[in-house]
Amino acid sequence: MIVVIEGPTASGKSTLAMSLAQSLGSCIISADSRQIYKGMDIGTAKPSPEDQAKVRHYLIDIIEPNQSFSAGNFVKRASAIIAEEEQTNTPIICGGTGLFIKSLLEGICELPPISKSIKASLRDYLNEVKDDAESYKQRLDQLYAELSEFDPVFAAKVSPNDPQRIIRGLEVYRGTGIPLSTHWQNQNQERPYKSFRILINPPRELLYERINTRFEQMIAAGLIDEISLLIKRGFSFDDPGLNSLGYKEFRTYFEGKSTLEECVQLAAQRSRNYAKRQMTWYRNCEFDLTTDGFSLNISVIKAKIKDFMGAAH
Repeated sequence: MIVVIEGPTASGKSTLAMSLAQSLGSCIISADSRQIYKGMDIGTAKPSPEDQAKVRHYLIDIIEPNQSFSAGNFVKRASAIIAEEEQTNTPIICGGTGLFIKSLLEGICELPPISKSIKASLRDYLNEVKDDAESYKQRLDQLYAELSEFDPVFAAKVSPNDPQRIIRGLEVYRGTGIPLSTHWQNQNQERPYKSFRILINPPRELLYERINTRFEQMIAAGLIDEISLLIKRGFSFDDPGLNSLGYKEFRTYFEGKSTLEECVQLAAQRSRNYAKRQMTWYRNCEFDLTTDGFSLNISVIKAKIKDFMGAAH
């Protein structure tokens, strides 16, 4: 049994997770692909030291900004933590990285190795025209049409404008001769956890206002100094950490090509776009409780979770 709290960036997930964890006597496992990085505190809205002292937090500050961390890494480490913690409490998974949570709840499909030449040929085909928007769109449409022909089940779940997933579906088919959706079906993995899933879904206008305000607060809290310190420590904007949302937008400021205000506006804009993509992702998920984030009553939520646990057993 686990509780999962999801929602777009700046929706208030951490606040709910803290209140619920204190009420249930639970721990919190972060499902945030940026809070894993050491030294990246302000720009990732990492829980404060005070909050981390009140409630056990996991998968925060576990790797350096020049290291990578996949959904598979997340599942392996989160599963081990859940196995240890569930003996005494109900772990709470909290974060906005949808792929991490999807992989944890549904399992990861084990695939045979795909030839590097197949992967490279698909990516090169798009990258050749990446600076020509019209040609890029034509080629992406062509690849999506090919995916729809060979794996219509997977294609139906993929946006025609999502090159990463389109290429993934095609490289699996070209490399194995079997559609990715068939690989999933053949493995027929049993879902490892009974999860009570909560979605925080504020009105879009208010969410965007929160995102804008959050960046102003981050700058006031010392985000630029935080990035400067990371650069002094030898990390760069080409590393996975600093090349993530909320950090990479300030690269041109440090290169003297943009003003701080321009970078702040760009970071807020991209965060709003990211929030929009997250909300689209959540439309394809099933939740046990959806809230706008304003009418939160911990007692009511706690009662719903206990009812769910009783029914699950």
